[in-house]
Amino acid sequence: MSSGFTDGPRPAPTAPGNGPAVSRQEFDALFEAVRTWGRWATADRGAWNRVTADHVRRAAARVRSGTVVPLGLPWNTRPGPDNRRPAEHRMTDLGDVEPPEPSTHKDFIGADYHGKAVTHLDALCHIAYRGRLYDGRTANEVVDAAGARFGAVSALGPFVATGVLLDLAAVAGLRWLEPGQAVHARDILAAEKALGVTIGEGDALLLRSGHVRRRKELGAWDPGTASAGLHVDAVPLLAERGVALLGADGDSDVRPSPVDGVHSPVHALAVAAMGVPLLDNLDLEALSVATAEARRYAFLFVLSPLNVPGGTGSPVNPVAVL
Repeated sequence: MSSGFTDGPRPAPTAPGNGPAVSRQEFDALFEAVRTWGRWATADRGAWNRVTADHVRRAAARVRSGTVVPLGLPWNTRPGPDNRRPAEHRMTDLGDVEPPEPSTHKDFIGADYHGKAVTHLDALCHIAYRGRLYDGRTANEVVDAAGARFGAVSALGPFVATGVLLDLAAVAGLRWLEPGQAVHARDILAAEKALGVTIGEGDALLLRSGHVRRRKELGAWDPGTASAGLHVDAVPLLAERGVALLGADGDSDVRPSPVDGVHSPVHALAVAAMGVPLLDNLDLEALSVATAEARRYAFLFVLSPLNVPGGTGSPVNPVAVL
């Protein structure tokens, strides 16, 4: 249906290949292998410390056509199986009670945005593993009802660097990867080769599975139950490359999780171990078309999260400039 919503939850698609399974012991060893605790003095900026002025200049030099592609989903106020807590938008002034000219129209927006329907950034205080945030901070000592005193989104500031799109669905010759399909390190390497692009230090890596296209054509489902995304065996490659930001048209994790007892293992590895903020629920469909037409999969990437002191993240509308 064109709206993408149903009256009730849609059955989760069958997971075609989220494995191999990873034990908790194997996962903990991987966590230790990729963590970067103690590396940067400004620890609550995590991997964004990798982005220097030289990175920004090189990214700006990638602009050729000047084509600007927004990557954020529309503000979603409609309930559905992937939007249990819809965003709010209501008018607060219709301009009909103010005698002086000009009249004004005002509105209110609000969102419990850490879900599957709002494009957002996860700050470093958003994810803890075994009770610890990035850099070993004890979560319940630095995060309380007033917000976070470490790793808040306000510590990050804007992000300007090279963006790299790995169009995984296009490389596979598919309209989309089916929910539950895991993306492995070998798939990342194959996509780089097929697209003629290389992930570099300080880059923003964006992964397109075709999630948005599938939702538009087949309707909404619960991505918390089944979604295409990274298997944990891909994370050491991203750590080796030194990515500064990871984003996807899902939330980067394959679901069901291949790790027993860890529902979002890529979140734990990226945010809590490596200090890499995540971008969830991107709309990469227009960027897929633009990069294919330009035959270039690296571009200037710009992100400016809201400056919310103590905030665990921010709704965002990033842009790619080709």
